[in-house]
This record gives sequence, structure tokens and C-alpha cells, in this order.
Amino acid sequence: MGNFTHFNDQGRAKMVDISDKKESARKAIARSSVIMNKDVYENITLQKNKKGDVLAVSQVAGIMGAKQTSSVIPMCHPIPISGVDLSFEWASLDDNQYELIIEAEVKTKGSTGVEMEALTAASVTALTVYDMCKAVDKGMIIGQTYLLQKSGGKNGDYIRFKEDTDL
Repeated sequence: MGNFTHFNDQGRAKMVDISDKKESARKAIARSSVIMNKDVYENITLQKNKKGDVLAVSQVAGIMGAKQTSSVIPMCHPIPISGVDLSFEWASLDDNQYELIIEAEVKTKGSTGVEMEALTAASVTALTVYDMCKAVDKGMIIGQTYLLQKSGGKNGDYIRFKEDTDL
């Protein structure tokens, strides 16, 4: 386990200096989900939502969230994002429940990674789904949000193994 690098000599918070880090291609993929009842599922899939296309609006919100990460995460560096891609997959659960699985992939060429941007994109997407559908059911559950993989940088690649996703 690495050392925490966000503290100065006085033990106070600081933004890590990345000026000596090498620039490289970096990518991160994060996942989140929203568990909902059949009414919400049909509201989304049959495009009945009065606020508009839930997945399209949520996708745009996730992209905007990735771009704003350094504005809401204090020690995050503002970085030039070269790409954000969000994808959706449906899973049918027991008891007439459905899970919308959200994956966010973020890329950059820079001196620091995009893990926080991918996690933020996935989270904002899930929150937007909730916001757009809460009139139908406030009991939706935003599921676990986690990093699936990352590449680039001095620490190398990280891939969450399949069995690690059943947290």
C-alpha cells in the first residue's frame, strides 16, 4: 500500500505537485448502477419520462461531470480530457427489480490519471437517472461505484478482477 501524498510537512492538506511527472496516455473505466422497480424501468425504456430521454440526458450529465471533477474534488488537478464515453446495460433482478449498469470511460494525455473523472462521470450519470425518475419512485437505489480499470502512469495498469466486483 502506498503512502498518502496529499499532506505537506506540517501534516496539512496539499495538492500534489505533478510538474515532474511524465506525460502519457491514460485511461480509466468506472462503474455505477441504479436499481429500480418495473415502473421506472418501463418509464425509461419506453421513453415515457416527461423530463425527456433519461439515458441521453444522463449521458450528457456524466460527460459534464467528468469535465467538472476538479471543481468538486478539492485535490483533483484540472486536466485536459481527450474523451469521455458512457455506456448502459440492463440486468433483470429478482422481485420485479431492474438494474441499470453504467460504465464511464475517460481518457487523457497528461501527467496525472483520470480515475476520479471516470468515477465522477459514473456517479453523476446515476444521480441524473435518479433525479429524472424520482417522480415515479423515490425508492431507487444507486449502487456501488468503483474503478474497473486504469492504464498509464508510473504506477502502471490496474484491473479489478471479476470476483472483486461482487463486493
